[in-house]
Amino acid sequence: MPACGEYEVVREGEEATVRILCDECPFFPSLEDDPQVFSMIMKVLLEVGPVSRLILVQKRDYEYTYEQTQLLVQLARKVKDIMGMRIGSGLISSQEAMRYLSQRYSMLQNIIQQGLKSDPIGAFLDLQSLIESDESFLSSGIVQGKHYVERFLDTLKLLQHELLQLQLIQQSLPHLKGLMVGDRSIYRRLFSPIIRPDFMFTKLMASYPVEGEELETYTFNGNEVTIFKSPSSVQYLYHVIPPEFTLTEDRYELLDSARKILAEHQPKKSEFVDPKRIRDVFWNVSMDLLDELASYKGIQLRLKEKEQLANILVRYTVGFGLIEVLLEDDKIQDISVNSPMGKTPIFIVHQDYGDCTTNIIPTLPESESWASKLRLISGRPLDEANPILDTELELPNARARVAAVNAPLNPSGLAYSFRRHRDKPWTLELFIKNGMMNSLGAGLLSFLIDGARTMLIAGTRSSGKSSLLGSLMVEIMRRIRIIVIEDTLELPSSSLKDLGYNIQSLKVASALTKGTTEVSADEGIRTTLRLGDSSLIVGEVRSVEAIALYEAMRVGALANTVAGTIHGDSPYGVFDRVVNDLRVPRTSFKATDIIVVANPIRSPDGLHRWRRITRITEVRKHWEDDPVAEGGFVDLMKYNAETDTLEPTQELINGDSEMIKAIGANVKEWAGNWDAIWENILLRAKIKDTIVKTSKRVGDPKILEAEFVIKSNDAHHNISERVRDEDGYLNTDRIFSEWSDWLERELNGRSGVKV
Repeated sequence: MPACGEYEVVREGEEATVRILCDECPFFPSLEDDPQVFSMIMKVLLEVGPVSRLILVQKRDYEYTYEQTQLLVQLARKVKDIMGMRIGSGLISSQEAMRYLSQRYSMLQNIIQQGLKSDPIGAFLDLQSLIESDESFLSSGIVQGKHYVERFLDTLKLLQHELLQLQLIQQSLPHLKGLMVGDRSIYRRLFSPIIRPDFMFTKLMASYPVEGEELETYTFNGNEVTIFKSPSSVQYLYHVIPPEFTLTEDRYELLDSARKILAEHQPKKSEFVDPKRIRDVFWNVSMDLLDELASYKGIQLRLKEKEQLANILVRYTVGFGLIEVLLEDDKIQDISVNSPMGKTPIFIVHQDYGDCTTNIIPTLPESESWASKLRLISGRPLDEANPILDTELELPNARARVAAVNAPLNPSGLAYSFRRHRDKPWTLELFIKNGMMNSLGAGLLSFLIDGARTMLIAGTRSSGKSSLLGSLMVEIMRRIRIIVIEDTLELPSSSLKDLGYNIQSLKVASALTKGTTEVSADEGIRTTLRLGDSSLIVGEVRSVEAIALYEAMRVGALANTVAGTIHGDSPYGVFDRVVNDLRVPRTSFKATDIIVVANPIRSPDGLHRWRRITRITEVRKHWEDDPVAEGGFVDLMKYNAETDTLEPTQELINGDSEMIKAIGANVKEWAGNWDAIWENILLRAKIKDTIVKTSKRVGDPKILEAEFVIKSNDAHHNISERVRDEDGYLNTDRIFSEWSDWLERELNGRSGVKV
């Protein structure tokens, strides 16, 4: 083993990193807490000269950033200069001078020879104390020795001037008042290492920000998250400590030994075709390996501890490291990993705090590992000829859409964007709870879905389009077959299949991807015409597939709901995109029945944003050239910023909706009876509002999830059918009463709580 304090210098281009080996050191490698460590570092820097980064190695890597390292490099250079100047060496030239200066001179030499190398801020304070003492002596009027003290004071002030040029001293000046020599809390303000266990590539800033205001702390799956607000920034800090950073030394050594053994097995390309299977294999192997190693080392492991260690091993072998930790947090919506790697932290979008920076810094080896795994999982290329990769990532506790870009499109190398999908399907009830829509909007959308309309969900990026489309799929009756077409699997097809839906998911080639054997999106849509009567859900209308989609809509081959998402911030924006950008004929665009616009709403200070449905608009059919000028767009509901709610328009209230009347015309009880139609919309709204309010009252958020909402929808349909048969019409009062009885029975059966 290397002796304590041995070091190596790693040079990469113009950058040099010094790694000081501390495994055999009897102290913890923290320059901010231990003067021995500080002194050891200064000794190394005096020998090697300028470096870009400093890393202390003791089981983990404790890396100090370029900015922090430069504080030390500048100090080492200054110490070398001061020692070369031999400050104060000529002061004691006689016994008389010695009589007045011996103690002062000894203190000065201690500052230069020891203090500056182990506690430079304390040395600066000692120097100030010496200066004040000499100034007090000179002002006292004592004549004897005055000449020697004056010369000594000049020397002290020269040294003070030299030290004041140091950034280390400059940055500490605002915090020196009341600081005692030896108090190293000041160093924790200036130095905070990035910690990386040696089985990881990703670096993590473990220390809390010194001046950060703690806003919230919560945990998930053993990970501790703290949200901080800095007084000097508008950006929040998402600070996460995963369990691998809090392991005891014996657990850490066990984990490291197991990791080295597992690293000998390099998974084959064929194994990555089934990511779930390879994770299961590695997890089982890890459990057996940990048992064997723990027994050999005499370590007692509880089952929960062993499972935690196995999960960590899988995460850092066949998994995606700390990216997986972020994706497991259901409050995170987006993750951005910018290039060049190792320079900047990961950024996220948090559901409660919006845009945040994190304490995680990915490195180039880590990002290259992600790229290799994504290529294998997706079967799509990512290289100079194909610098864009769009795919999906499915983990045990999370799903995400991944966009990766590489050179030459991104000159500085690999960069990633992860869009996290909710583990369970969104529901209209959940959107009512978080304010994206109100119950009337939800009731109207439910009615339109049952009415088998064609619908486009429009909005800007991160507006919630795909989530809203997924919630509308929950409103489709389970007896109806659904075909889903996506280039990247974002919609909750698997979850709905598990909940009893007759659903077929088709994956087609991305518009941005070349060189794959995947079927094109337009061919995929045309194929659905040969798969029988189905509802058609298109993940996103991006390119030439729009023409095929509108062909299918126009010929009426699909008698059920047709819905998809598209980028656009208004009904006219959708029209412009479909007709002018995607080259769909104007007459074909009329096959669109409903446009739902979802957009983020921002606070006046620009610091907060919320997702809202801003318009539900029907597309009429009588216009020829311009739907805006010719009244082709009629808003049924519109967002009111003052009340922060989606409000019905007079057209909806007065029954001036050709689309809703067309739905009613196909139902005997509704034909020509707007009041009956409106009552049904209000009934649906009332049911959904009741679920949301009941969830809050009984403290059961699970009844807002898809599993319960689907049961509720089934109950509503079955009760409606029975009431119609018995009463001869859809008696909404009786339907709601019987549905309420069903709700009470269902909840009592779940928890024994009376509603």
